Amino acid sequence: MAFREINAKMVEATVAPGQRLFSQRGAMLAYRGEVSFTPNMAGGRGGLMSMIGRRVADEDTPLMTVEGSGTVLFGHGGHQVQVIELAGDTLYVEADRLLAFEGTLEQGTVFLGAQGGVMGMVRGQVSGQGLFTTSLKGHGSVAVMAHGGVIEIPITPQRPVHVDPQAYVAHHGDVRNKLSTALGWRDMVGRGSGEAFQLELSGSGAVYVQASEEKL
Repeated sequence: MAFREINAKMVEATVAPGQRLFSQRGAMLAYRGEVSFTPNMAGGRGGLMSMIGRRVADEDTPLMTVEGSGTVLFGHGGHQVQVIELAGDTLYVEADRLLAFEGTLEQGTVFLGAQGGVMGMVRGQVSGQGLFTTSLKGHGSVAVMAHGGVIEIPITPQRPVHVDPQAYVAHHGDVRNKLSTALGWRDMVGRGSGEAFQLELSGSGAVYVQASEEKL
């Protein structure tokens, strides 16, 4: 594991020669050893297409390449931090929720409609999230940010999970998402997303939900 949770809002990362991490710009709080931080415009292992995808999605969240030998403390804005371990599967998360991740993971950009069809597009408009989301695939650790703490809820074929779109943080596994309405269209006027809309996730995997509807 590259990240060790120091407290609810900080993680410590070990940086070793020949390895690298990627972090959100401004996420470094302190470091020890010989560690360098350089702007990254190629989108990690996702390369040029990942960078283009982020620009199209208006998710031009700057990344820093972290290399050298030492330890780094990461945190940002006083947000709660959750470490997620990937063992060959894919994590889907908004770019601005990424605090840091290992360079062993391949980064990409996914159009929400590819998973949820037209309803996935509607979800982006309703929740305030972009129509694109970031994917991280492979073996490694990811540190994500959220408001008020994060809980991991398993998703099984027999038990889909319904989430307020604004409380959604990330998900992984073989999961499909679909936006459904809890009220009639006339009743939705003036109501927040949690009252009117629900994000249904079905399949096999897990979804991460924050304890607040507040965006980062």
